Amino acid sequence: MSFNENTRVKIPAILHLCRLGYEYVTLSKSTHDESTNIFTGIFSESIQRINPDLDAGDVKRLFQDVSLALENEDLGEAFYNMLIAASGTRLIDFKNFDNNSFHVVTELNYKNGDDEFRPDITLLINGMPLAFVEVKKPNNHQGILDERDRINVRFKNTKFRKFINISQILVFSNNMEYDTESIEPIQGVFYSSTSYSSANFNCFREEDEFDLSVLLKPEDDALENFVLKDNNLSAIKHSPEFITNKEPNNPTNRVLTSLFSRERLAMLLKYGFAYVRTKADLRNTSCATRKFLPRARLNALESGKKKVIWHTQGKGKTALALYNVQYLTDYFPTQRHCAQILFHRRPH
Repeated sequence: MSFNENTRVKIPAILHLCRLGYEYVTLSKSTHDESTNIFTGIFSESIQRINPDLDAGDVKRLFQDVSLALENEDLGEAFYNMLIAASGTRLIDFKNFDNNSFHVVTELNYKNGDDEFRPDITLLINGMPLAFVEVKKPNNHQGILDERDRINVRFKNTKFRKFINISQILVFSNNMEYDTESIEPIQGVFYSSTSYSSANFNCFREEDEFDLSVLLKPEDDALENFVLKDNNLSAIKHSPEFITNKEPNNPTNRVLTSLFSRERLAMLLKYGFAYVRTKADLRNTSCATRKFLPRARLNALESGKKKVIWHTQGKGKTALALYNVQYLTDYFPTQRHCAQILFHRRPH
């Protein structure tokens, strides 16, 4: 029996995402728009559900607006503003995040002319491919570096502009723990946002403890059989290695929980991205707000008393302030507080 990145990482990761609430979609029985990779049927059904006043013609026009926005040379900023819009027609229901549709597919082809690539796993929210996961088998020390180089080449290719602009979160994994002694990120699970030049690979270290007994659905044997058969891998079902690799606490599945469980994904999509303009370029940067504003601080802020968030030198104060203010601006009205947020810069 041959074991590779598909058997060791990809299929276990897909099954874990299904336990997180994503529905597996087989490409043989689905349709999508090849210019954007949006699954049009899922998109139409989802948009009408979260915007009940829209008719089929309105949804068609919205899809055309989305497709047009993805053509911009703006690293997806126009699309992102549509994605997080709280008023008017909504692409995502952030008030009731469970009201959205969550799907996972494998080997979805990103193609324009003769240029193409196939991410191992693509995650769809309301039919829109907002995240993808690339995997390598463990102990392939060059695999992560090679994948980083390949993705940066693709990001520079203007033929992939729509695919880059619609993607929000990228994950690269060889299902190993981080090697803290290595200068280069050669093993572990790394996440990034998109870039037209060079993607920044980041480690993810979880601060919260998840109750997996509540968060994860029970294993579904019929679904597992279907996924394995759909990928021509039924022979690995009872192998000890496959059973071990399905464990929720392996490196890949652990980070997938951190990034793509519903509450966390809603937080990341709405508050985890900022577009930074410089004279030379326009780039999209991302980080997890919860990392910088953990629950302990929110508990303190809920008392209604004056509070100070103190940032030490060299910790990215400006960026952290941006993420925190975006979150707090939405948070305090839900607590019926009218908050004033002031900035003070200590003179040198």
